[in-house]
Amino acid sequence: MAIERVGVVGAGLMGHGIAQVAAQSGYDVVVREIDQERLDKGMGRIEKGLARAVEKGRMQQTEADEVRSRISPTLDYGDLADCDLVIEAIDEDLGAKLQMWREVDNIVKDEAIFATNTSSLGVMDQAAATKRPDRFLGLHYFNPAQVMKLVEVARAVTTSDETFDTGVSFAESEKKLGVKTKDKAGFIVNRLLVPYMLDAIRAYEEGVGSIEEIDAAMKAGAGHPMGPLTLADFVGLDTMGSICDVMFDEFRERRFAQPPTLRKMLAAGWYGQKSGKGFYDYSGDEPVMNPQL
Repeated sequence: MAIERVGVVGAGLMGHGIAQVAAQSGYDVVVREIDQERLDKGMGRIEKGLARAVEKGRMQQTEADEVRSRISPTLDYGDLADCDLVIEAIDEDLGAKLQMWREVDNIVKDEAIFATNTSSLGVMDQAAATKRPDRFLGLHYFNPAQVMKLVEVARAVTTSDETFDTGVSFAESEKKLGVKTKDKAGFIVNRLLVPYMLDAIRAYEEGVGSIEEIDAAMKAGAGHPMGPLTLADFVGLDTMGSICDVMFDEFRERRFAQPPTLRKMLAAGWYGQKSGKGFYDYSGDEPVMNPQL
């Protein structure tokens, strides 16, 4: 199936980036949000990102204007009706996703493909809530979607060959690396990355090193661009906590369980960069170790 018009449900941290990437790749894009404030905020992020690209010489102003003209913001699910592909990028809450898919399924044309951007929840669980489980798959983008090269293309047991091939081709049309994976909790990257970050938290709890020492060691010793605790703050400790819960429920292994420090930080509302405090305090000009840990 040829993809020409793409719907993105959610204009938040991931949704606005997914929409911008699709528009930059020549697709007409409809972005739907639940209220005007969130919609305006998401569109503002897109416009800011395009302006930054022009400022840095990565894009001409005429190109940026063309990209923006291909994006249609809306509060109405009905505007998704003619989309060939609908990608959800709402909160990582299975109940919310299922409710959304049931509504969208009755509106969008029958031949359209649905994709979830979930980082951990089951693709099949969502596909089963629709009347098109054969035309449902996972397209897991990474933050920021405008920069990160990878898209994990996840196949549920019901996903047809045609749908899966279309998903891979769509990712490649956006100049992404579309890596094929199965519908397993965490897919490839989070299955490996989340336990690594959790082990870093446990190492800190056990006194192996300070926050800064653990980060500095992994940067210098493993060649990583950022340390595991900085990365956890960047990903979002709330997001990481949700992924932990899903993977622990799936595998029942200690390495996927939330360490006590993470649980306490989430209870305190410390979600990392997004909240201004996590393993580091971001309230000043430069991040410093959170003195309350």
